[in-house]
Amino acid sequence: MSSQTIELCRPEATQGFSVHKLVANCPPLDTNSMYCNLLQCSHFAGTSVVAMLDGELVGSISGYLIPERPDTLFIWQVAVGDKARGEGLATRMLAHLLERPACRQVAYMETTITEANQASWALFTRFAERRGAPTQKTIQFDRDRHFGGEHDSEMLLRIGPF
Repeated sequence: MSSQTIELCRPEATQGFSVHKLVANCPPLDTNSMYCNLLQCSHFAGTSVVAMLDGELVGSISGYLIPERPDTLFIWQVAVGDKARGEGLATRMLAHLLERPACRQVAYMETTITEANQASWALFTRFAERRGAPTQKTIQFDRDRHFGGEHDSEMLLRIGPF
């Protein structure tokens, strides 16, 4: 499959269900409530993206501008389905978001990643390197203090300035 056949676009509320199914089919991603995915596709549509292949949703990134720091785009979740893996789609979607009017003032990107999620570390590290942007890594949510020992610590990766 050629990446040119995949269309990147702003999500619509009617795609919330499809985003929910996509995330559920992309372990080890945490599933959110379907209502959360509906809000991501409506309230946060300007800072989120879906990837469509022949009418099928094959990729999604949910993100938002941090209210107290509107120069920072927080990437909540990146999901790429089996049909679109290995095409560099996640990188294309991240770059697409930075080109959106809603992200004009963005100088930083942040996300949280568990230590074991090597695919996400590779994605975001490569993205930063290609843009010549520095990175910082700190603990955002601690396994014991924030998750009651039931989830691995989430490390904050801050990329920028761009």
